Amino acid sequence: MAARSTPVKRAWRTLTWLLVIVLGLVALNGAAVIWGGGSWSPKLALDLEGGTQIILAPQLESGQAVTQEQLDQAVSIIRQRVDASGVAEAEISTQSGQNVIVSIPGVPDDETMERLEASAKLEFRPVLVADVSATSAVGEDGEPSPSPSPSAPAEEPAAEPSVTPTDASDLNWITPALQEEFTNFTCDTIDEAAMAIAPADKPLITCDDTLQFKYILGPVEVSGERIADAQAALVANSQGVSTGQWGVNIVFDGEGTKEFGDVTKRLFQLPGSQNQFAVVLDGKVITAPTTNAVITDGKPQITGSFTQETAKTLADQLKFGALPIGFVVQSQDTISATLGESQLASGLLAGLIGLILVVIYSLIQYRTLGFVTVVSLMVAAIITYLLVTILSWREGYRLSLAGVAGLIVAVGITADSFIVYFERIRDELRDGRALVSAVEAGWKRALRTIFASDTVNFLAAAVLFLLAVGNVRGFAFTLGLTTLVDLLVVSMFTHPVMQLLAQTKFFGEGHRFSGLDPRALGAVYRGRAQFRDPVAVPASKRASSSREAAKRQTIAERKAAEKVSSVSTGSTSTSAKNSTAKKNAGKDS
Repeated sequence: MAARSTPVKRAWRTLTWLLVIVLGLVALNGAAVIWGGGSWSPKLALDLEGGTQIILAPQLESGQAVTQEQLDQAVSIIRQRVDASGVAEAEISTQSGQNVIVSIPGVPDDETMERLEASAKLEFRPVLVADVSATSAVGEDGEPSPSPSPSAPAEEPAAEPSVTPTDASDLNWITPALQEEFTNFTCDTIDEAAMAIAPADKPLITCDDTLQFKYILGPVEVSGERIADAQAALVANSQGVSTGQWGVNIVFDGEGTKEFGDVTKRLFQLPGSQNQFAVVLDGKVITAPTTNAVITDGKPQITGSFTQETAKTLADQLKFGALPIGFVVQSQDTISATLGESQLASGLLAGLIGLILVVIYSLIQYRTLGFVTVVSLMVAAIITYLLVTILSWREGYRLSLAGVAGLIVAVGITADSFIVYFERIRDELRDGRALVSAVEAGWKRALRTIFASDTVNFLAAAVLFLLAVGNVRGFAFTLGLTTLVDLLVVSMFTHPVMQLLAQTKFFGEGHRFSGLDPRALGAVYRGRAQFRDPVAVPASKRASSSREAAKRQTIAERKAAEKVSSVSTGSTSTSAKNSTAKKNAGKDS
């Protein structure tokens, strides 16, 4: 009795944990519905719900033309930005070799629009003149240091126009005309479009992103294309203690590290505003830190009035590279679903038909045991639905028709796991085991097969998700998700339920409608072409059982059986001949 109680206790404990997981998912989604803007139904993708179409037109200098290579690069970067913002199933393409079309499910939020509108054209320019000191400073390894207090606009001497500047920090860039333009310039008249396409080899008059301070900047010395990585992180002081402020850590590539190191070597020696190095994003200064040390490791840090969200947005923009050209939103329109509810209904109907066929097959093949398959599929469906719904409001996932197809395919994958498990149990019963031990032994054998099969499915889904774009990724995502759910359900529901059912009289004694009747399962295949008939089996059933067992033989085993049979036949024939010869000899004598 104690031996039986152990599997039962494990089964109840596992089922309890599964219930806790399901209730936890329900509670998490319910809390989001009440307080976090969640929903009890998953969001739909562009093909099923419709959304917003945004046309981005390139900003070009006079006489400049956009190339297909630039558009392709822009499409790739914009797609990465949209994906990073949590928006799934977006479609990005080009139009007439000129514009970029972005189609997003639903209504995009402000952060998503900012990611699309900003060209993220990042430049590092030295400061020539500033009307106020920098709000932050950068020390060794990008560490911020205290900022000096604001001062009046610097009275920098204007250079003669005939003198050629020697470097980007040379004040000879400031001609009398440029100085006059700067004096009359106000940030409320800034032309953002012109700033975004300012020539890289000329000085620039611009303002910071708050439009409060203005600068004269030298030519570009380090391009944003030299950034290898950018991450949002909390700023730490020289003792490594967090200051509670958010910043963006930048990592330059090899060439960028050398360029940035050379610039800081020069700026470190210069006085006043010329010691500052402005970080310019889309023509505006996002920060202009002073250079307190020579940074040769290529790892500066951008600080300022960042929140966690704004720091992440900027880091994503920089990490995914600067667009080759600037873009402006030409139009923003609402578009209808490309497929609509009828196609969704057709897809769901196809899934329902497939599910019904699986149920019918399970009941015919496994009788009452087939209901375990049905209930297991229901549990898997509930968990999958909750996960997809939570991912919709938490990560921006949207369910497309391709994703629905992935869910339908998962029905067959999940049912296949149950079939493997049930067949292993039947094999153990054919081998003469009692149901309780057959369930445990069958599970050990089935788990390896199920795990190997699901691993292959998950790897295929992962590779497809990483390499594909658009709706194909939706199919791969749901396929991978349901594969993980399959492992969870078969381990934490199907197997524990079988452990409990094995203790019941109906299944334990092998009722003929249970699907686990040893007498109905037929002959026992013992391996190496050896067979054993079950006890008290009628001759008619033994014949059909032998045929069933023969079907389960491999080719090698079948040949071995034929060889044994031929040897036995030969021995019988020889014995018969010897017996006949003896009789004839007796007669002759």
